[in-house]
Parts: sequence; C-alpha cells; structure tokens
Amino acid sequence: MDENLEEKKVFKEMEEGMRKGVEATKQQLSNLRTNHPSPHILENVKVEYYGSLVPLKQLASISNPGPRLLVVQPWDISAIKEIKKAILKANLGFCPESDKKLIRITVPQLDAERREEIIKLAHQISEQGRISIRAERREANERLENLEKEKKIGEDDRIKGKERVQEITDRYIEEINKALKKKEEEIREV
Repeated sequence: MDENLEEKKVFKEMEEGMRKGVEATKQQLSNLRTNHPSPHILENVKVEYYGSLVPLKQLASISNPGPRLLVVQPWDISAIKEIKKAILKANLGFCPESDKKLIRITVPQLDAERREEIIKLAHQISEQGRISIRAERREANERLENLEKEKKIGEDDRIKGKERVQEITDRYIEEINKALKKKEEEIREV
C-alpha cells in the first residue's frame, strides 16, 4: 500500500522539524569561538540601540582583516559606545578598542583550559540538537500509532513507517555529530 496523505504529512513535518533543529545547532556552533576568529562570533551580540536590543549585524559591518583581528564598523557612529559595551557584556573575552569610526578587537589566543570549556559547550549545544531531533522522532512515531488506531494505515505500514522514521533520525543526528566534530577540530587547532 502506498503512503497515504496523512502518512506523508507525518514524514514531511518531522523532516522539517529535524532540519530546523540541525540548522539551529549549526548556527549555535558557528557562534563558538575558535583560534581563527570569525565575524559570526559577534553577529548576534545584542546592542541596546534606541531602547531596543538589536543584533550587532544589523548595526554594523563586521570583518576579519587579519588572523587575530575583528573590525566592527557601525553604520551609525553614535552607536559606537553602546556596541563596545555590548561586546564587553557578551563575555567573549574580548577587549574592544575604538576610535571615532570603528571598533578593533584583537582576539587573544585561546589557552588549553578555555579551549576545553568551549569544547564542552559545543558538546552541550550538540546534545540539545540531538534531543530536539529525538523529540521529533517520538512525535512522528506517536502520530503513526494514532494513524493505525484510526485505521488510516495498517500495522505493516506503521512498522515500515517507524523504520523510516529511525533512518531519517539517524541521518540528522549524524549531521549534528559531523558538525560537532568539525567544530571541535577548529577549536583544538592552535
């Protein structure tokens, strides 16, 4: 028996949820600091700007002109003081220096202890991603069981469906594991 529409919907929604979970995990991992600083580290720093908290990437261009240098160039130079304060408040271990037009951040080398802390954080972020994927799996399996109870699919379809759910789950968890491994290598790089 071919998949019915209800069953297709279960898989479509599950994959969509898993894809979002993987993307969110990768985004969080990209924000973690390595020995090769990336502008991504600062993009989501929240800056107090005219009474609102605004991501830094909406207020300035962030570039990486050198191996240990980040440059923040605000579009509104009156925001320099608030941007500098937000970078310090983000607790990234940076000491921003500014002139009238831009902010320079010389990124210090990570010591072994700090690298291990960041790796631990990367593992926590990845585990949260895997938990969200497993929650999608659980929900999809419950929906398949309900479809069987409602006589919309047979027992064989439910069993095959659960096997397919597990295959998809394994694929997305592997994607998170690969992203974690890559990030860990970047962090350990001296």
